[in-house]
Amino acid sequence: MKRSSSKPFNYAKAVRAAEADRALAPKKPLKKIARRRSPIAGWGVFALEAISKNSRIVDYAGKVITWKESDRREERQTANGCIWCFVLQWKRLCVDAEVGGNVARFINHACKPNCYTQVIDNIIWVRASRHIKKGEELSYDYETGGGADITCRCRPNCKTKL
Repeated sequence: MKRSSSKPFNYAKAVRAAEADRALAPKKPLKKIARRRSPIAGWGVFALEAISKNSRIVDYAGKVITWKESDRREERQTANGCIWCFVLQWKRLCVDAEVGGNVARFINHACKPNCYTQVIDNIIWVRASRHIKKGEELSYDYETGGGADITCRCRPNCKTKL
């Protein structure tokens, strides 16, 4: 039987590569959006113009960290009712928007969102899943599986856990 000669995953190299890709992302949102007080939870992000379906709105900026570091940071964040670490590469890398993040970190979760996320070359894009009207709050499904045990507030009596 032939032995596998695969090298162990090099986290430092992967983080550097992801940060290099992310440096190519625009420095400001592609669509006119603003952070405002939200009826869902705390702060939210609102469209200042109509946004067409599938448009790239903003990239989810932040510090690229290892999965292990994300676990440490999320423990502190979720104790305060927040989730700012976004999975970039499953079980390997995450983006922490608490450090170096932009307005995208304030986009709230909703069970029936008007946005979705898409990872392209280590850049996490928030995109419109349908036409979004001027003044409408942006939202996407955090897809956390309930591990943070934070009650969803997207609508009254929602039973979802983030």
